[in-house]
Amino acid sequence: MKSNLITKSETNALLKIISEQWGIEFPKMKNLKVHQISDDAQIITGGGFKILKVGQDYLPFLSETEILKKFPNIMVDMGAVKFMCKGANAMRPGIKKYTKFEKNQIVCIIEESQQKFLAVGKAMMSSSELENTSKGEVIKNLHYISDNFWETGKTIYD
Repeated sequence: MKSNLITKSETNALLKIISEQWGIEFPKMKNLKVHQISDDAQIITGGGFKILKVGQDYLPFLSETEILKKFPNIMVDMGAVKFMCKGANAMRPGIKKYTKFEKNQIVCIIEESQQKFLAVGKAMMSSSELENTSKGEVIKNLHYISDNFWETGKTIYD
């Protein structure tokens, strides 16, 4: 794995993109580091947090609970947990509760017994569409507990 510190201007540009995508303001930072995991995936660390970039999507890393709490979420029943942890998309029948979200927005997936974050994905429909749906895929699972990103992230320290 290759790791590089990025310049101040690259850091500012990156934080601006993430702030716009997430709707969360980040303080000015220095010394962000990019860890290249694969051709289309990176883990970005610095300022006490980790961000995962997959393709063009920036995702909060699953270890970053304070950041994850700022995103909309869905709660899945215990029957869905093992599938979510193997990369399955969140399906309508397994969803117990949810907050408001729009199509293509980043959404966190939480399990119902301990309220722990299981996965982060992208909404395939809005929460208002979800109300009138009884089956189908709701959230495309992009990052989940025990995936390659999770395992690699455990070896990276800020």
